[in-house]
Amino acid sequence: MHIAIMNIAYIIIALNVIISLLAFNNRDIISKTIFNPYQIIHRKEWWRLFSSGFIHADFYHLLANMLVLFFFGPTLVEQFSTEYLYGKMGSTIFAIMYISSIAISSIRTLYKNINNPGYNALGASGAVSSVLFIYILLFPTNLLYLYGIVPIPAILVGIGYLYYSSKMASKGLDNINHDAHFDGAIYGLAFIILSKPKTVVNFLYQILDIIN
Repeated sequence: MHIAIMNIAYIIIALNVIISLLAFNNRDIISKTIFNPYQIIHRKEWWRLFSSGFIHADFYHLLANMLVLFFFGPTLVEQFSTEYLYGKMGSTIFAIMYISSIAISSIRTLYKNINNPGYNALGASGAVSSVLFIYILLFPTNLLYLYGIVPIPAILVGIGYLYYSSKMASKGLDNINHDAHFDGAIYGLAFIILSKPKTVVNFLYQILDIIN
């Protein structure tokens, strides 16, 4: 059971790597799978809401997302599979959460650009944000290392991430879909809090333990 639980996170990583590498050398794959609100709404190509989460702009985009998923995904799958959370359904629930977060994190962007045929987006960032923020809710006092060097409590990383994503989304100064980052994080929190409200109590206990 333990091996199967661990595999689902690695399977998702493998799918991202394989599909992205194929797309790097085949622009036709990207054109048929990329997130394009106009195509999704006006041509009913709804699969783009999900397929776009498995392709990336370049190797570094892919590497950044997969590193976060590699470091936090397997731990989450293990936690999901404990009796405290979803038990034997943990691996399945994780997969459902991940796949649904690809689409949910893009909904706001979808309607912002519904009549803009030139808008495109791709990448697993929204889903990866969901994974990261569920981890933060479950382990708010764990240290995360900024740039691999500076130790910062997970809760502070989460606050900073949400603030940065919100500010950058409002400014619109780059081509990164910061709305998807923010919305993915919120969806991840909502997913686990609504399905397992006791995680909020556990979160507060951990925070209060630090304060005291």
